[in-house]
Amino acid sequence: MCGVRTPGGDGRERERPRRRRDLPGVSTTLSASTLSVADERGDRYKWVVLSNTTLGVLMATIDSSILLIALPDIFRGIGINPLLPGNTFYLLWMILSFLIVSSVLVVSLGRLGDMYGRVKMYNLGFAIYTFFSLLLSITWMSGSAAALYLIIMRIFQGVGAAFLIANSGALLTDAFPEHQRGMALGINQVAGISGSFLGLVLGGILGPIQWRLIFLVSVPVGLFATIWAYRKLREVPVRRHGRIDWPGNVTFAFGLIALMVGITYGIQPYGGHIMGWTSPFVLGCLVAGVALLIAFGIIETKVDDPMFRLDLFRIRAFSAGCLSTLLAGIGRGGLMFILIIWLQGIWLPLHGYDFARTPLWAGIYMLPLTAGFLIAGPISGILSDRFGSRPFATGGMLAAALTFGLLELLPVDFPYPAFAVLLLCNGLAMGAFAAPNRAGVMNSLPSQHRGVGAGMNSTFQNSAQVLSIGIFFTLMIIGLSSTLPGALFVGLRAHGVPGPAARRAAGLPPVTSLFAAFLGFSPVQHLLGEPVLAHLSAANQAVLNGRGFFPSLIAKPFKNGLHAAFDFAVIACLVAAAASWLRGGKYIYSEKPAADEDGRAENERGANESAEPLENDLVISAPGRASPERQRIEP
Repeated sequence: MCGVRTPGGDGRERERPRRRRDLPGVSTTLSASTLSVADERGDRYKWVVLSNTTLGVLMATIDSSILLIALPDIFRGIGINPLLPGNTFYLLWMILSFLIVSSVLVVSLGRLGDMYGRVKMYNLGFAIYTFFSLLLSITWMSGSAAALYLIIMRIFQGVGAAFLIANSGALLTDAFPEHQRGMALGINQVAGISGSFLGLVLGGILGPIQWRLIFLVSVPVGLFATIWAYRKLREVPVRRHGRIDWPGNVTFAFGLIALMVGITYGIQPYGGHIMGWTSPFVLGCLVAGVALLIAFGIIETKVDDPMFRLDLFRIRAFSAGCLSTLLAGIGRGGLMFILIIWLQGIWLPLHGYDFARTPLWAGIYMLPLTAGFLIAGPISGILSDRFGSRPFATGGMLAAALTFGLLELLPVDFPYPAFAVLLLCNGLAMGAFAAPNRAGVMNSLPSQHRGVGAGMNSTFQNSAQVLSIGIFFTLMIIGLSSTLPGALFVGLRAHGVPGPAARRAAGLPPVTSLFAAFLGFSPVQHLLGEPVLAHLSAANQAVLNGRGFFPSLIAKPFKNGLHAAFDFAVIACLVAAAASWLRGGKYIYSEKPAADEDGRAENERGANESAEPLENDLVISAPGRASPERQRIEP
């Protein structure tokens, strides 16, 4: 029984039972759970939690990227040409629907986990994820009906993934003692980041066999993990019931969706412009998104049970960690798309690969990046348990900035060993950042706010990917638009293409060529069309449809855009390193006020204070101080 040491009449200390007002935090079970969940549940339970949540996050992130490589096979299977102007909607939302939904919902679902039980929400998420993975694999329609069906099912699959992502970090933090959280969260985080790259390889392998397999592969794994989670995971009794903050949830969700939609359509042509940033629809989405998020911030300061307590950002380790997550995600998120286009559109065709085979080999050639994550993540997580998050997270971002700078020095037709080494180093750097940063964020949170705090951190990470896609593609398009049209016109005319057809192809927005290369289509066939090619001589057709014409033509314009994109990534990583350094030294949130520890709690609170626990108190220990400070968060 927990008690407070008090001097007895004989001068010796005796232990008196702790009354409810002596107990800090949200509930009488709070301190027991945070002191040592492992002791209550046995040492084996924490490894069950780690295994199941890591499998869940791995599968969720694999599904976030598995479509990128398999899209050509999916569109061929349902009978749609995604590059036709009327089909751009299907292309964009097939890619981004899963990511947008999982970004928007993680905070709300993390809050529900805090209120009603993290295990309940996590288990429900696995069931939803598995069910809609199965529905995705049994599409019986074709054409636009099939595309709409797949998009809707992907949205609901993303809802299940959001349940998993939102609650996995909180479950691990509950299950592991403080000195092992960095290791556990590191393994989980690295599995998530690696999954986004492993999905590229799986999509490239399974798509050509049968496109339905890219969805079906998740079903047996999801079914096994769902049953396993329902049987083995148990609730830690640390939760505080409250009302659902509907105004906060709605304004946050619609604000984030509006911003992401605006960014997504900003890279699409509009009118006579190569991009859509001047489109009234895009501007309206961006303005509405910002306005709704401002309204969300105001609402959260007024309601009794907010979805997210903005006061948590007063915890320096949490706010600095979330900002670092956002900036690192911006630097890393667009990298995957740029590398895919670099490999599929230029390097692989120049080295003898057919355009149709480039998606699979792009995923294979990017495996050193995944290897770096897998090596550095667990090691840096273990070391951060001992030395704190700051040196590893900050050092990882500095190293990532260096690798982006070195990638910029490579020629477009690079020697692969040098490229592979730089990818490995970038993966090591990002892995060294990701695991300690997430551990630092989760260690800084009060236990009753771990679910919503983890959700907010995941929202920063996932939203950064969408934001970085908009930024990187914009920079690439600007770089291409300055020289590509002229080079394309001259090259096409030199091989017999009539002037009007060459001028029309050269005048198409550069994003069409990028999407063609991204999807593994021959860009020249898309730009000219079969009727124009059919009227050319066999020799000219062979050159234009060959593997070397378009990659050689686009290499110099692509280099201009690549430099701008990598420069931006370097800046983002350097700012992320600065934000990471501001988190301070090693810091773990303490739930026991210093006054309680030395028996002076009653005198400090006053004789007339209620004996009920202080449900809204946060105890924020400043790094390097022996006694924690008390910061009160008003409901």
